[in-house]
Amino acid sequence: MTSVAVVTGASSGIGAATARRLAVEGFHVLAAARRVDRLTGLVTEIRDAGGSATAVACDVTSDESVAGLAAAAAAAPGPVTLLVNNAGGARGLDPVETGSIGDWQWMYDVNVLGTLRVTQALLPALVSSAAGTIVVVSSTAGFTVYEGGGGYAAAKHAQTAVAGTLRLELCGRPVRVVEIDPGMVRTDEFSLVRFDGDAAQATAVYAGVPDPLVADDVADCIAWCATRPHHVNVDRLVVRPLAQAAQHKVHRVG
Repeated sequence: MTSVAVVTGASSGIGAATARRLAVEGFHVLAAARRVDRLTGLVTEIRDAGGSATAVACDVTSDESVAGLAAAAAAAPGPVTLLVNNAGGARGLDPVETGSIGDWQWMYDVNVLGTLRVTQALLPALVSSAAGTIVVVSSTAGFTVYEGGGGYAAAKHAQTAVAGTLRLELCGRPVRVVEIDPGMVRTDEFSLVRFDGDAAQATAVYAGVPDPLVADDVADCIAWCATRPHHVNVDRLVVRPLAQAAQHKVHRVG
């Protein structure tokens, strides 16, 4: 039977790129996100290219919505062997002193509790498959802090802690846990969301950076980890563009 991959946050960016790539790898992809109109277009694109996918409306901050995702997974045409916890994001670049409690709450709810909800809901299916893989898309902010990034770094540190703890707790069961930590990735929406739709601020993040990572680069890493022999667990994969040596060290032309 066809293996099923569930990808959250699949309506754009890394999630959409991952859904496309996993379909090429032979998975039936359950593409989950809030924006069903975008998912419908993505699923059509995947099917037109010869792949197999289903759109599932899902808000990872809602218990009821995640229960619906689990029901869709149970009805999928094969065992669920892969979960990509990709839904997440950043809001604001304010210092801790003046940071928005609402922004911090949103980042924790989506990045951390969203990962928790979806993982809890799908873990029985992953265990039952006897060949499960959970991928947690965190960030280099999950182990390095920077000015203005307190809320995002706190959320990603917590998400990293969830991944590491889960790996310990699942030891001896047929589910591996992979953490992917991207550095600078230029996508259509990440920085726009962070800066509340300010296109100028969003563009400035990547100004002068030769060849930042793009969503397909991260999707390639996710697919590579997920398609290793099941006894091979890539605990953590850190991926940055060549121009970014560290969080605070980025080469910019001009």
